[in-house]
Amino acid sequence: MLTPSRSQRQKAKLLSVLTNVPKAHYGATTSFRTVAPRTESTSSVGGRPTSSQRRIQTLDLHRRAQIESKRLYKTLTDATQKPLFDKILIANRGEIACRVIKTARKLGIKTVAIFSEVDRNSLHVQMADEAYCVGPAPSAESYLRMDKIISVTKQSGAQAIHPGYGFLSENAKFATALEEAGITFIGPPVSAITSMASKSESKDIMLSAGVPCVPGYHGSNQDPQYLLSEARKIQFPVLIKAVLGGGGKGMRIVHSEPEFMEALESAKRESLKSFGDDNVLVEKYITKPRHIEVQVFGDMLGGAVSLWERDCSVQRRHQKIIEEAPAPNISEEIRKDLCDKAVAAAKAVGYVGAGTVEFIFDDDAKTFYFMEMNTRLQVEHPVTEMITGQDLVEWQLLVAAGNPLPLTQSEIPLIGHAFEARIYAENPRNNFHPDVGKLVHLSTPIPSESVRLEEGFKQGANIEVFYDPLIAKLVVKGNDRTEALRVLRKALEEYQV
Repeated sequence: MLTPSRSQRQKAKLLSVLTNVPKAHYGATTSFRTVAPRTESTSSVGGRPTSSQRRIQTLDLHRRAQIESKRLYKTLTDATQKPLFDKILIANRGEIACRVIKTARKLGIKTVAIFSEVDRNSLHVQMADEAYCVGPAPSAESYLRMDKIISVTKQSGAQAIHPGYGFLSENAKFATALEEAGITFIGPPVSAITSMASKSESKDIMLSAGVPCVPGYHGSNQDPQYLLSEARKIQFPVLIKAVLGGGGKGMRIVHSEPEFMEALESAKRESLKSFGDDNVLVEKYITKPRHIEVQVFGDMLGGAVSLWERDCSVQRRHQKIIEEAPAPNISEEIRKDLCDKAVAAAKAVGYVGAGTVEFIFDDDAKTFYFMEMNTRLQVEHPVTEMITGQDLVEWQLLVAAGNPLPLTQSEIPLIGHAFEARIYAENPRNNFHPDVGKLVHLSTPIPSESVRLEEGFKQGANIEVFYDPLIAKLVVKGNDRTEALRVLRKALEEYQV
């Protein structure tokens, strides 16, 4: 009879610790429950613990379990985990650059920032260990200059590049250039970026993998009359979308046949201007849609998991404003199906790292369809971190170094509810169009266990015309959606800019 090894015994003990944590609290690195103040009366009633005592005992057990599980997990993984990078370059600016730097600092990884001439005194430059200017203010001459960024990476001795979101984060040419230069791209393989960049190709892949797609035409025939005939088959209303589109550009809703040709011409014109390609697809337009997306993660060993879903239906001009997790008013069966399909999508393209599978959810029929996959870390990833207790940037760094996913699917918790509100530099008197200038006054709520602030600018900083107007992200959590909304409302009242 074989005797269990020391590591096997430790693993068994770890599983025992985790399985004995109360289910409502299991898995989070920080509890969403608030312990009652110690000044509150905690005397027993009839020899039985009061509700406050029971709550404190539950939390104490949970925290002891967390400490023990972390210690055992560290013992189990230290011997086998591949070392993380010594130094990384962040090819971005603003709040996402600051966000990545925080996690890198926590893990003992040195950071290199890049900046344009107008960003010389920016917060991300101040936070990084090193910083290099890569050109003038326009993005095309600085943050999009692949050659300069690769040169700075080699000069600084950084081993990997974290692209953040936007800029070069989903650029297959950039990922290829890094691979050729011997620099690790902290993101998915080039093949996945390429496949998911094309809305038509991605839908073909999803259909082959059993992931439902919106009924429509995704072919290469772009003859206007042929597209009109396909629209008739789908039945109006239909949605015309740029094949390489994003952010609502090259997108038109067509309610009836007489509108089709003019809308098609307009969509193609905008698509060509924005993406250098005027190919479009035509899909059924869902009249009562919700935008629900699933956070997925894959590793180099073929593993893939979901970290539950987010609802991003509150949008303006096709841009998300408020996101929440988990999505409200969906059944556990639908949640499981959504997440299973998202994982299937990730596996279909051999996905590695953080990605988001976006679905359009028909609120009337309670059905969902694949929309697209974003091959990067999303702006709204903090709400997922809030309900799972996980650091997704840390996961990115672990996976990019060749390590397996930190948790299996059954180990990923879903606790409480979270919201994110994006703080934009916009002028409400000008239809909320982007605004620029100096942040003359900035007063924010105090961060706590239930309030988190991801910011890229401090008071006195300039919001430049050259870049996205996002100033910060205000993220809150609560035991349930009602409580989270209450916390969000208070935090927004305290946020002054």
